[in-house]
Amino acid sequence: MSNRTWLIVVGIFVATQLAVSQPALKSQIDKLADQIESKVIDWRRHFHQNPELSNREFKTAEKIAAHLKSLGLEVTTGVAKTGVVALLKGGKPGPVVALRADMDALPVTERVDLPFTSKVRSTYNGQEVGVMHACGHDTHVAILMGVAEVLTTMKDNLRGSVKFIFQPAEEGAPEGEEGGAEVMVKEGVLENPKVDVIFGLHISAQEESNTIRYRPGGVMAAADRFRISVKGRQTHGAYPWEGVDPIVVSAQIITGLQTIVSRQMQLTENPVVVTVGMIHGGVRNNIIPEEVEMVGTIRTLDTLMQKIVHDKIRRTAFSIAQSGGGVHQSQLPMERRSHTTTRS
Repeated sequence: MSNRTWLIVVGIFVATQLAVSQPALKSQIDKLADQIESKVIDWRRHFHQNPELSNREFKTAEKIAAHLKSLGLEVTTGVAKTGVVALLKGGKPGPVVALRADMDALPVTERVDLPFTSKVRSTYNGQEVGVMHACGHDTHVAILMGVAEVLTTMKDNLRGSVKFIFQPAEEGAPEGEEGGAEVMVKEGVLENPKVDVIFGLHISAQEESNTIRYRPGGVMAAADRFRISVKGRQTHGAYPWEGVDPIVVSAQIITGLQTIVSRQMQLTENPVVVTVGMIHGGVRNNIIPEEVEMVGTIRTLDTLMQKIVHDKIRRTAFSIAQSGGGVHQSQLPMERRSHTTTRS
């Protein structure tokens, strides 16, 4: 069995553990997965070559919906803007098992030479960017489409129903928009019928083929976005003592944030990541600007550690800003959770 077929089998087997009687299950799934492998490869390469950013997965959704409708499933489109949901009713009473795949690509330029390399360009946060499925969502979609086709052929033996959920904006909705799993849940994706259990599959190029990895507790980390605005006092670059330099303060804050992870968190319990992914400030080489903004991500696998990291980021940012000539922390507006504003 090839690696791709094996991934299809994983998805099918997860769904059928709660929904199908066990005798001869494995051999039946193996045979059906082998038959559909070439289609799944073609789908994956199509999506890889034609990626779409979060909340913009229009063509992706069209192709998914067309396939699901061709299988005779009950299909709902436009969920959380571009999401697709399909319901397969089994031939026997039983639970409702949901299977979920994410659809969106990233603002990343692909730099490999393959027949299905992405050449797509788009606009993200006001900048022209390349677009690429750099996180495996093209594979997730293709696998779930294949699982839907295989399970449809087995529906008479299904005990219960299977709900296929294709989620947009997993990477986060664009500025000023809502999207993703939270909006799908608000719109009732886990109801009518009510979902008893839901599974999501995520591939990783770092893992060996034909291997499943698992661990107690959280596996996929919580992702919190934070924004820190450092407001200084503008002056000429030749006379820095006449102002407050938010660029220097920002550099110190970024370094300080890394000591939270390396020196203040009990990493033997659970890993933590704090990353600054964007920093903006200044318009000329010889002018110290008034403000610098940095935006980043916090990844945690434990809710208590999540709260501790948020608190430490606030404390670190405020204290460093104050040391650079800023106002006292109590004078500053506090925003919810990981969103922090500092003034210096």
